[in-house]
Amino acid sequence: MAAYVISDVEVLDEGRIATYRSLAQESIAKYGGRYIVRGGAIATVEGDWAPKAIVIVEFPTMAKAREWYTSAEYAEALKVRQSVLRRSLLFVEGVPT
Repeated sequence: MAAYVISDVEVLDEGRIATYRSLAQESIAKYGGRYIVRGGAIATVEGDWAPKAIVIVEFPTMAKAREWYTSAEYAEALKVRQSVLRRSLLFVEGVPT
């Protein structure tokens, strides 16, 4: 069953965000992930949630999502992430079709 990594992000350093994105993208692909949403216009319809940007990545399984997050490849991206963006992160299991 697919799993989704959902990030609510705020870029803190526009000059270095490309480095994080490149490292993250390479690591995501290695673990079978693919971007579903990567930025784009946001319209809050209900509630008071006001994210700056949303990123959604689909992985084949929750196990693959967790494996990616704890991988050596993504650890490199995490080192950069701490100084270039602030985020809230969720892992959500999809529903069987």
